[in-house]
Amino acid sequence: MAVIDVSMTDAPRETTVARATQERRAAWALTAPALILMVIVLLAPVIIAGLLSFTNYSLGNSGFDWVGADNYEKLFTRSTYEKMFIATLTYVVTVVPLSVGLGLGAALLINTLGRFREIYKTIYFLPVMATLLAMAIAWEFMLHPSIGMINRTLEATCGTPFEVVPFIANGCADRFPLWLGDKRYAIWVICFIGIWQGFGFNMVLYLAGLTSVHRELYHAAEMDGAKSAWDRFRLVTWPALGPTTVFVVTISCIRAFQVFDTIEAFWPQGGGPNKSTYVMMFAIFEKGIQQNLIGIGSAITMLFLAFVMFLTLIQRWLVERKVHYK
Repeated sequence: MAVIDVSMTDAPRETTVARATQERRAAWALTAPALILMVIVLLAPVIIAGLLSFTNYSLGNSGFDWVGADNYEKLFTRSTYEKMFIATLTYVVTVVPLSVGLGLGAALLINTLGRFREIYKTIYFLPVMATLLAMAIAWEFMLHPSIGMINRTLEATCGTPFEVVPFIANGCADRFPLWLGDKRYAIWVICFIGIWQGFGFNMVLYLAGLTSVHRELYHAAEMDGAKSAWDRFRLVTWPALGPTTVFVVTISCIRAFQVFDTIEAFWPQGGGPNKSTYVMMFAIFEKGIQQNLIGIGSAITMLFLAFVMFLTLIQRWLVERKVHYK
């Protein structure tokens, strides 16, 4: 009767376990620098900001007091922060759908071109490549009430002299507003610039997504009765662009919440006439940097992160339900 040496059968198993342990240690050693950097750069600032949002801390002070939820209570009770929420949501709700829709439309039109396709792509993408602060200064000159190209063009179209008087003009008064000085128009000027600057980026993303739509799908849809361009778009193009749309809408929402450069260039001290363009990023800059109110600035920051996270999760849940990945 043969005798089995147990020590010899366990040796390969112990070797395999030891090798797997070494591989795990090597994997942790290789990923540790990236994990440490992520904690230092991403997680630690968020945790610190969350703690500071419950204090009245200011840079330069030797100490601070815990104020609990007082900073958050101010955000929901004071009229200044009510204007902040209104301006931010107005910008996001206006810029995101229009920039996404225009980006998709421009991509579809350019995709049908044979010649000059690259020229049009370059033209539409120029606002994305340009420095937004420089573009804001250019827009500020164009929107100037007396020497700006826009009001000069309106004056020539109206055919009556235009006097630079606050909110009043001879002849076509309501056609010549002070674009950057009237609270009725300031937020819409910012929205227009945001759409102009953002839809070219979305166009490039949709052009990349259109390359993955196989031509055979259009031929099959046409054989099934989809004769018009609208039917082909509704039955083939739009479902195939589902993953691209998820990404485009997510990026557009985050970029819209982050608007700051244009407002800082137009109104460096106030956030627009009567706080009409007082968005969250400018409020963080004003409270945390200009006024050195780190506590309330951190509270706005945490609320900003919560808004972005909530909107992103809801948007992905709604859109991905109808996304076709195959």
